Amino acid sequence: MMINKRNSVLYTGVTNNLKRRAYEHKNKLVDSFTKRYNVVKLVYCEAFESVETAIRREKQIKSGSMGKKVDLINSVNKEWRDLYEEI
Repeated sequence: MMINKRNSVLYTGVTNNLKRRAYEHKNKLVDSFTKRYNVVKLVYCEAFESVETAIRREKQIKSGSMGKKVDLINSVNKEWRDLYEEI
């Protein structure tokens, strides 16, 4: 999950290369939701063995409330620091 600088817009996505994809979002290289809403900070991520499992989890997260997403982020990243350099 990534957020904008004001922590007011949250993006959830799936990729096979998190470092590359986060870089693209941070540097606005893709004309997408993240570029329009200035989503630049990686605050939460999970890894899976299969694409199918990752997509199921993405759908599960996206279907949850904002409160559930905030709780999920807080469970591993209470400061909401940018995790990009750690991946």
